[in-house]
Amino acid sequence: MIRASTLLAAGLALGTAPALAAGPDLGQVQQSATNWPAIGMFLFFVLFTLGITYRAAKGSKSAADFYAAGGGISAGTNSLAIAGDYMSAASFLGISGLVYSSGFDGLIYSTGFLVGWPIVLFLIAERLRNLGKFTFADVASFRLDQTSIRIISATGTLVVVAFYLIAQMVGAGKLIQLLFGLPYLYAVVLVGALMIIYVAFGGMKATTWVQVIKACLLLGGASFMAGAVLYHYGFSPEKLFASAVQTHPKGDAIMAPGGLVTNPIDSISLGVGLMFGTAGLPHILMRFFTVSDAQAARKSVFYATGLIGYFYILTFIIGFGGIAMLMSDPSYFKLGADGTTYDKIKDMLGGTNMVAVNLANAVGGPYFLGFISAVAFATILAVVAGLTLAGASAISHDLYAQVFARGRTTEKAEVNLSKASAVGIGIVAIVLGYIFENQNVAFMVGLAFSVAASCNFPVLAMSILWRGTTTWGALIGGLVGLVAAVTMVVLSDAVWVKTFGHPAPLFPYANPALFSMPLAFLTIWAVSTIDRTRRGNRERAAFEAQYVRSETGIGASGAHAH
Repeated sequence: MIRASTLLAAGLALGTAPALAAGPDLGQVQQSATNWPAIGMFLFFVLFTLGITYRAAKGSKSAADFYAAGGGISAGTNSLAIAGDYMSAASFLGISGLVYSSGFDGLIYSTGFLVGWPIVLFLIAERLRNLGKFTFADVASFRLDQTSIRIISATGTLVVVAFYLIAQMVGAGKLIQLLFGLPYLYAVVLVGALMIIYVAFGGMKATTWVQVIKACLLLGGASFMAGAVLYHYGFSPEKLFASAVQTHPKGDAIMAPGGLVTNPIDSISLGVGLMFGTAGLPHILMRFFTVSDAQAARKSVFYATGLIGYFYILTFIIGFGGIAMLMSDPSYFKLGADGTTYDKIKDMLGGTNMVAVNLANAVGGPYFLGFISAVAFATILAVVAGLTLAGASAISHDLYAQVFARGRTTEKAEVNLSKASAVGIGIVAIVLGYIFENQNVAFMVGLAFSVAASCNFPVLAMSILWRGTTTWGALIGGLVGLVAAVTMVVLSDAVWVKTFGHPAPLFPYANPALFSMPLAFLTIWAVSTIDRTRRGNRERAAFEAQYVRSETGIGASGAHAH
């Protein structure tokens, strides 16, 4: 069982967006006793979703089916899939752990992740669906040079996917070693093999339904847990908070802001990265091509925002429930030499990232504990499937079909290459997940969000919204944003000091988006303004046609299958 004394782990790396976005950075983990209820429930989930993959594979005949599920996913279903793609295990385990340790301030990450969605809703969703076909590079290159823009867009996509995927694989291995009692290598291979099967055989249809099922399980489990906590306190949040304040070592301070992020520049930069990074994540942007039209894309984002917001409210209740119900129970802590004393934050079994799991045991017993453990694994599995599909699409559709073959290829050859790419990405992810087992991978996801906010989002937004954008501007601006984000992360404390061993960081902030994203926008504007080539003038003139299509949908691809 997970409460065994062998369940030890370093806690979530608090104060960093990266760890939350990708999965808890669990550090050195000691394998726990085998959790058979959790394994049984996860096997049921796997068998059920493999059956869905088999059916999806039979129905995926064209590129539209493989990349975008034929454009036939309803707005409601797609909203669940978007929510499933975005509600990572780290959001569930990490944010509840942050609330447990820091109280009110734990919501800073919930807020940052959530407020990115209005940007997607009002600026991106409809225009993306009207202008694109399978990937966001289709949109960015609509009136610009196909080769140049697809290269920078695909590069941004693959960088985001690579670093996000490595962190997810390491997080999966550590979590399953911790939750299920399986060896790390087995967990990594299992996740990699399953994501290859989902993507290579089922494509977007299978990935969508895996996300939907996982979202329903996660929302259902979190709702039950939060409901059980409130029931314990007579459905009175006031009584819950009063009990938490009385129990927590920090007392009243957990109800006040300022206890987690104290540097205002870092705080703003963190918020910028979370907000605009969301609008540049390739596996999220692909979801808008799975619906029939722009109206359905808008509805998808609207519904998904509600689901994600509701989920973050649940994590807040779960975090405070952990304070009120677990801190006074020694059975959930590693006890000191005298067998009675313990630190209420540092000594929790599994670290603070296991608050939700331990609370599941407290309110629902071993079988609910097994269910939540299985959901945590299913959550990571669903996210890596979406990432793998985004990476495979960038290789086959953007680079091979449009750059190297220049459109002179068949749908069958393109889809076959995408399936082969999924297999290759899966194998690479397994190998890198194993290699990086004992490394701090927090900075990798910081890099993923920073690149998404500093390369993908500026190129996409400027190509859609500003008439003056030219190919040279988008290409150089995207490259500057990419290089700046990577350089600043490498020079920050997470890499320069903690990984390379230097005494002090050359870049003083943990989150570079506040600096790298404006630099990308400024470069796109400056280079496009001075670009007076014949091609640049043609691209400015083509904006009117793009604008009409982006706003009306006239000429946009319709649904392929319903």
